[in-house]
Amino acid sequence: MDVSSITLGEALTGLDRGDWSAENLVSALLDRIAARDAMVNAFLNVDAEAALAQARAADEQRARGETGRMLGVPVAIKDNLNVQGQTCTCASRILDGYRAPYDATVVARLRKEGAIFLGRTNMDEFAMGSSTEYSSRGPTRNPRNPDCVPGGSSGGSAAAVADGMALAALGSDTGGSIRQPAAFCGCVGLKPSYGRVSRYGLTAFASSLDQVGPLTRSVDDAARLFGVLAGADVRDATTVDVAVPGPDACRREDLKGVALGLPREYFAEGLAPDVRASVMAAVDACRALGADVREVSLPHTEYAMAAYYIVAPAEASANLARFDGVRYGYRAPDAISPLDMYCQTRSSGFGPEVKRRIMLGTYVLSSGYYDAYYLSAQKARTLIRNDFIAAFRECDAILTPTTPTAAFRMGEKTDDPVQMYLADIFTATANLAGICALSLPCGVNADGLPLGLQAMGPAFKEENILGVASALENAWGGPQGWMERRV
Repeated sequence: MDVSSITLGEALTGLDRGDWSAENLVSALLDRIAARDAMVNAFLNVDAEAALAQARAADEQRARGETGRMLGVPVAIKDNLNVQGQTCTCASRILDGYRAPYDATVVARLRKEGAIFLGRTNMDEFAMGSSTEYSSRGPTRNPRNPDCVPGGSSGGSAAAVADGMALAALGSDTGGSIRQPAAFCGCVGLKPSYGRVSRYGLTAFASSLDQVGPLTRSVDDAARLFGVLAGADVRDATTVDVAVPGPDACRREDLKGVALGLPREYFAEGLAPDVRASVMAAVDACRALGADVREVSLPHTEYAMAAYYIVAPAEASANLARFDGVRYGYRAPDAISPLDMYCQTRSSGFGPEVKRRIMLGTYVLSSGYYDAYYLSAQKARTLIRNDFIAAFRECDAILTPTTPTAAFRMGEKTDDPVQMYLADIFTATANLAGICALSLPCGVNADGLPLGLQAMGPAFKEENILGVASALENAWGGPQGWMERRV
């Protein structure tokens, strides 16, 4: 059975018709993982026996006439989401040996609908990175070109989906960590609005920015998974009880009556010519589908990266204080006192990028610097959010590049953190503003590397951006049509 390009929707249709069983699907994916993952390193752990047992149970449920929106569908899970009984290391040495005692809410919702948990995907340590090179378990490689990065921090999830090792995967997005790897690897990545999806059971990086979302092979698959994941949760007080649109509400055949904004600030110096050309060709396709495309302005965009790299490390500094070697995970073996144990454990347990961000976050929160840095960043964040509110009075969605370049080469930016951080320059604003955003593959460059189009929509209007993406995907001939759009 060839699972290299099958979509989640096609898998469900085949299961319903009896074309294949859940056990067939899982077996085929396990075979592909065995053949491919030694090179890609998308998975940190694959529990083949448990996945096959879940598949057999799903087949038995179908035989009894039981239903579920994801019944029999294998899904990969990023290694910062808790799945009861499985390891959850966040790709960090400091969580060696930790096994989750409970399911994250998103995992519980997938389990309730019959999904099968295929394995744990690689990531930048504690989701801090843009290339999945900052993993204590080794880097993930881009399946489109192994010499290039897959993006981060959800690089393992994106690579698994793009390379046919998973039908879909969950990721987390704090500043672009779903959308940027989706763009680099050539799949669909959705960051829902803040408060739309529960963060209970997600290991926190920056609590006011983090959001869980799907990486898939088609827009329809993203809408299906979003419908399962979204909704209020009593365990997460930041979630909002707003009606969740079903997949049908997220589909469009054309864009007649849809107003789309192009922010001038996102098409400035530093944008690679091939990315610009591909995105503008997608904008022309939107016009051909009937959209009214107009220029908008987001004037405080220039402050976004500075604000993000103050707010996110500050929250990380507080959130990661809990990892101290006392209750779970790695503990330095030769400490001579409690203080020495704390120092040794955190020094050797955390990697260099995590330590860099903890130190930066602690500094900006310290006495004498709080007002100058953290408070100023929060004020800038408010201005950025207000920019989006004003822009969405003129349009239903905003189109931008997802990333300034195609995937860069392994090791190219690890010695220059600022250049690495700039890989998220077009994505972090959506997290600061709390709005929804999606990355859709919109073509390939001369080197065969995928290029991404970002659609951003008002908070709790995911159907706006999914509708735009679905219309484009259909116009290009389906989920694989973007591959023919070479610039």
